[in-house]
Amino acid sequence: MIEILKVAAKGQGLTEVTDAIRGILQPKSIADGLCTIFIQHTSASLLIQENADPSARRDLENWLNRLVPEDDPLYTHTMEGPDDMPAHIKSMLTQSSLSVPIIGGTLALGTWQGIFLWEHRHGDHQRRIVVHLQTS
Repeated sequence: MIEILKVAAKGQGLTEVTDAIRGILQPKSIADGLCTIFIQHTSASLLIQENADPSARRDLENWLNRLVPEDDPLYTHTMEGPDDMPAHIKSMLTQSSLSVPIIGGTLALGTWQGIFLWEHRHGDHQRRIVVHLQTS
């Protein structure tokens, strides 16, 4: 089973999508299986990260912005603005897909784990995430 999840990203940062993915899973009656999540973009990514303390998300964002700064003179891909090439690099360094086991009809995430869309561009974007549910 495949569904497309549309997520409105409001500029750079992490947007939790765990509940939206659970909402796709719950009516499907899958006891055990695998949930594969894939983002159809090259300037945003996916990750599993702590969902309890927002400071963890801020620290990740600050660290990645320091690692991949804007306005680096090495960049030639700049037609869409100073955040474009850094967004592609950040996406390359993170993940475009995740796999989460389904056990007992629920995502087998740890207590403090959440699934996040990580927007790497400054502007607002409508992002598409493919959610593939597979029964075992």
